[in-house]
Amino acid sequence: MPKLNLRLKFLLLSILPLVLAASAISWLVFAQAERLAEAEIRTFERNILKARKDELKSYLELAMASIDHIYSVASPLDAVSKERVKAIIEDLSYGEDGYFFIYDRDGTALVDPPQPWRLGRTYWNLRDINGNSVIQGLIFNAEKGGDFMRHVWEKPSTGEPTEKISYSLMLEKWGWMIGTGIYIDDISEQVAEIESEVSTHIRETTISIIGVTILAVLLVGISGTVVTLSERKLADSKLKELTHRVVDVQEQERLRVSRELHDGISQILVSVKYSVETAIARIGSQSSPAVEPMEKAAKRLQDAIHEVRRISRDLRPAVLDDLGLKPAIESMCAELQDRSGMRIEVKCDTIDNQLDIAKKTTLYRVLQETLTNIVRHADATVVTISIKREGQSVVMRIGDNGVGFETNRYIRNRDPRAGIGLRNMRERMEFHGGGLSVRSEPDDGTRITAFIPASAHNELPDKTISS
Repeated sequence: MPKLNLRLKFLLLSILPLVLAASAISWLVFAQAERLAEAEIRTFERNILKARKDELKSYLELAMASIDHIYSVASPLDAVSKERVKAIIEDLSYGEDGYFFIYDRDGTALVDPPQPWRLGRTYWNLRDINGNSVIQGLIFNAEKGGDFMRHVWEKPSTGEPTEKISYSLMLEKWGWMIGTGIYIDDISEQVAEIESEVSTHIRETTISIIGVTILAVLLVGISGTVVTLSERKLADSKLKELTHRVVDVQEQERLRVSRELHDGISQILVSVKYSVETAIARIGSQSSPAVEPMEKAAKRLQDAIHEVRRISRDLRPAVLDDLGLKPAIESMCAELQDRSGMRIEVKCDTIDNQLDIAKKTTLYRVLQETLTNIVRHADATVVTISIKREGQSVVMRIGDNGVGFETNRYIRNRDPRAGIGLRNMRERMEFHGGGLSVRSEPDDGTRITAFIPASAHNELPDKTISS
């Protein structure tokens, strides 16, 4: 499993707690809102039912008052008074579905205006669709002094079974149960509408919380990215500065070692060589057995002197400091051409007065690294080098007819060591405000273009000697 980089870790540590907290808050808000909504809906339903029950009692009290002048003076067997009471109750109504009904203790229908076909029939065992004994329940409530009953009954306006609340009282003298009821399907509709509105509000609130959470996550992510990029840019800047300082230290150390080799070891070897040659001259006789070993020693000393001078020149060519960039490049290319057998064509303008020593050293090292790579990997026979002033920059172009390589391989390769030479060259050019590009294809050679800003005119004295 690949390791998470620092930026991803930072984003996860910043965003994950926020997402978890927002999720917990959303869940708590949702659950609490549902509980509150349920409690409010039940309270609303209870209040409406209470108001409807109070309304029923008022209606039945009015009905009782409308027949009291007859019922109070009638005898238990007064058939005329009974008929008059039935007529009065049958004529009473309120609203579209509000009416009164009368049943005797046996459950026989005496008054039922919406369903006159029930009159004279006994419904003691009548049950609604929920299994409730409707008539028995109403009579029982009436006998205990009046109470409410919730049941299902046909609604006159629709003819459909609908939930209803009924209230009943007993006319003890005649053994009649008188009652009325209100259909409460509108309450269910109102409750369902309120539940729908509450659910919509909860959903909107949840969506708002999610939206705020997403916005916060985006802000955290963007701010984290900005901070990371800023820190990375600062780190890259410091790293480049450190790299440049390391390169400067390396150049100074190379200069010191080069001078030590040239002025110290090289002079010692030359002195020893002269001593050996002097000894050979003094021996004089070519037939002396000491001459041949001495001549071999002198030749080995000469080879050592050449090798020390080569190492000294590679470490820090004195000609770069003494004569300038153009002679140093031409000297390096001539020496490499003799040593490798490649044909190296150099076209270099006199540009020493346009570059400071650090920039000249950078161009020289980039060219040196490029030629080293060509010798090691390109299998080229011809190398062309062009260095000239173009606009505000000095541009160096290097091309070869070698085997080339796939530049994208260095981008896709996860090995940090892959293409380190190219990266080092590019970073050295970028430190001075320049750049480096590589164009290469397998079997089609390689083209490297490097540019570096020129120094201000006449900023530096011209120390170049044309060759």
